[in-house]
Amino acid sequence: MRHSVLSLLVENTSGVLSRVAGLFSRRGYNIDSLTVGETRDPRYSRMTVAVHGDDQIIDQIQKQLMKLEDVISIEELKDNESVCRELVLVKLEADKQQKQDIIAIADVFRAKIVDVGTDSLMIELTGNTNKINAFLALLDDYVIKQIVRTGLTGLIRGNFEKAADAE
Repeated sequence: MRHSVLSLLVENTSGVLSRVAGLFSRRGYNIDSLTVGETRDPRYSRMTVAVHGDDQIIDQIQKQLMKLEDVISIEELKDNESVCRELVLVKLEADKQQKQDIIAIADVFRAKIVDVGTDSLMIELTGNTNKINAFLALLDDYVIKQIVRTGLTGLIRGNFEKAADAE
């Protein structure tokens, strides 16, 4: 099984997210991560879908997605040809000493402290999935009150671009 990140340019219409997610559901494929946002041109949105499967499954997913009326193009974001990032916000329970220790960990990862309470600390970190996971592993010794992850988003690097998109 391999992990694949697909970047879809879709028409920004009502129900497009539901149709894409429904395709995965109907076929029994799992979505590891899904992000979507409007592009520079409000007629289009960019979806980033992280999935896993063997080559045949990934190929089948791409073929089925291209059959959807709203899907304009699909690009696979390969590790060495693209930049993929994720955002995580972590709220930790922390006393005065723990705050100093947590801030030291955050500094190593170039994370930002975005909120400080009397007994808590909130950290923002952006990076690839491995960086996020390594950061969270170091926080295992602390009480995590809440955590939220955005899921992957990404683009193909300039040297690997194909024809320009409609966005």
